[in-house]
Amino acid sequence: MRFYKISRVFLFLSVFSSSLFAQEALKSTEEEYYDFLSLTGAAERPTLNYRTLSDSEWQVTDENHLWKDNNLGTKRTLYESDSTETNCFTAGIDRSVKLKLYGPEWFNSYNTKAPYGQNDGALWQGKGYNTSLTAGARLEAFGFEATFKPQVNWSQNREFNLVDNSAYYTNKYAYTWGYGNNIGVDAPQRFGDSSFWTFDWGDTELRYSWKKLTAGFGTQAIWLGPAFLNPMLGSNNAGTYPKFDIGLRKTKVYMPYTDWYLGEIEGRAWLGYLTESDYFDNDSTNNHRQLTGFSVAYSPSILPEFTISINKISLARWDEKSAKYLNPLYDSNEVEDQKASFGADLLFPAVGFEVYGELGVDDYNARGFANPFHTAIYTVGAKKELSFFRRFQKFNIRPEIIFEWSNFEMSQDFQLQWNYMGYYSHSLIAQGYTQRGQILGAGSGYFGNSQYIALRTHFSKGNVTLFLHYNRPDTNYLNNFGVNTKYEDWQKEGKKQHDQWAQYKAMRTYGINAQYFVTQSFLIGIEFNTSWIINPEYKKEKGSGYRNSYGALRIKYNF
Repeated sequence: MRFYKISRVFLFLSVFSSSLFAQEALKSTEEEYYDFLSLTGAAERPTLNYRTLSDSEWQVTDENHLWKDNNLGTKRTLYESDSTETNCFTAGIDRSVKLKLYGPEWFNSYNTKAPYGQNDGALWQGKGYNTSLTAGARLEAFGFEATFKPQVNWSQNREFNLVDNSAYYTNKYAYTWGYGNNIGVDAPQRFGDSSFWTFDWGDTELRYSWKKLTAGFGTQAIWLGPAFLNPMLGSNNAGTYPKFDIGLRKTKVYMPYTDWYLGEIEGRAWLGYLTESDYFDNDSTNNHRQLTGFSVAYSPSILPEFTISINKISLARWDEKSAKYLNPLYDSNEVEDQKASFGADLLFPAVGFEVYGELGVDDYNARGFANPFHTAIYTVGAKKELSFFRRFQKFNIRPEIIFEWSNFEMSQDFQLQWNYMGYYSHSLIAQGYTQRGQILGAGSGYFGNSQYIALRTHFSKGNVTLFLHYNRPDTNYLNNFGVNTKYEDWQKEGKKQHDQWAQYKAMRTYGINAQYFVTQSFLIGIEFNTSWIINPEYKKEKGSGYRNSYGALRIKYNF
């Protein structure tokens, strides 16, 4: 009887439905596939710069795209008003009721020697076995949007060698180094000494939209800027945080009283509530921080495939004195931390090519600096559909190459000033740009650099990706030893300059990732990679290094 009732529900949904492409989770298999289609103009990107699950509603213009026979998730229309009477209010809302089901999606991974993984939400992929489960639903009705999509995680969190941090922290599991005692960044090397569960609200949200104006409260992760792997100020690398946002979704703009088309704009402002992990300090008065964010993007009419964007983030203590930071033009950084990024993205759909870049500045304020590159970091990248392989297209095979280079190292002028930990840290907001112990921006090379290149081959039932990723997560750890020192200082105790250089921690990872639709709706993803990690404790010793092997399995069902 129970099975019969469930079957009736799905029969109802299948009858009262229409196939629509709908909101996709950040970095999901479906979203990355739609992004590939946008390279050649076969799909329209739903956002210019600010992207969440609710904003990521893709429109596919090519009905004969590669995965047309796969179920990528359907938003079903349960009810639609047949009334033709409208006014200025009802004309701005979709007068229907729609439903989309998500998942379930079950992710599993295993690390043999050390933690590995990024852009995985609240999951901590430590040494040993890690798993997460997510599922949910989204209901839209007359301008209201309700999304429920939490994430449950478990990490085995096995022991591995930690870097000695006793000079900076009282907790041995805290980060590698800092500015001083208990000041650095809330990014633990290990989350305690045992396995643990976490629950995260994930992409859960309540929202109301009228035309392109939108406001919502929830915990959806935000992806800011054009980066594929390492965005500076917004990603799904960490767990989510409660926030309220208001703004304007991507919309066309015309000159008032004329039909002169000016281009497309997008803007959002949000207020968030960040929480410290259990492995930073023992001060309960600083467990929470206020985050205020502002994002603006523009695509001009004369070059519609070109987008420029500006993002600004302010971190402050969570108290009544922090209300002034809700003003995006407030430029003091005496008791808070400001960060900005400037992005540019250019698509060439005729040849299937995209190039992008992002420039970030720490402690940004309107007064500027004598050196415009003070605290500056950057990311550049490109994507290219390898359309010159024409003979493969008749077999429904379309390759794509992806490249991204990020440099988050401290600027050279710090050698003449003071020690600087990096873009995601701050001496007054000691936890830095983190949520419950994970960085909210780039998940690799966060105080160092990262180079990533991948060849992804799409076919009718999935894709296969071969990739090489080299990154040094924290070159600033050693760079700071050179601040206010002389060359002779590097040769003390018989050490030579190249000995110090050789102590940088570095990871060289190469592997394979594959997604395959076993049935129309049942998706399996696998990944195998191996990382050679040298100088894991920033020590040049014989045999200082090891190889970590990583395996992952993802199982997903699309309704």
